[in-house]
Amino acid sequence: MNQLNSLILEGNLVRDAVLSEPAPGFKKCIFTMGVNRYYKNRKNEDVNEASFFDVEAYGNMADYCGEKAKKGRGVRVVGRLKQDTWKDNNGKTASRIYVVAEHIEYKPMKKTETSEEKPEAKTNESSPAAEGAPAVEASSETKTEGTCEVPVAEKVPVEEAVF
Repeated sequence: MNQLNSLILEGNLVRDAVLSEPAPGFKKCIFTMGVNRYYKNRKNEDVNEASFFDVEAYGNMADYCGEKAKKGRGVRVVGRLKQDTWKDNNGKTASRIYVVAEHIEYKPMKKTETSEEKPEAKTNESSPAAEGAPAVEASSETKTEGTCEVPVAEKVPVEEAVF
């Protein structure tokens, strides 16, 4: 039987990501995300359950993550669980479980979080951060997806497309 270690998390970053280079040429980005779960308990009361997950991304994804992962931003992470074990100073075994990101999608920034300037329509040239990322091209109309109106006047890297 094949074993499976895969998960999808969707939530918000609770602090800015930290980009580091622990070894020459090896980049690592660490961030913590909060995920809310809303449900009704047996007394029919609304309950908000919050869980927090440490996430690590490596390589090119870490570079991009270092630029885009800012506190409060919504993210969707597809990845796997990993457990590190070690002996502490007292010789006791300690461990930590975290998520290794295999794919990260960033929700668009809220208008209050973006700069006051309105960006001009983008051309076929992509920014260095979005190099190699597929782009979504559409007309200057507004499309309605679900209950959210999405302006589609410019090319947007898939990582920043509304999902």
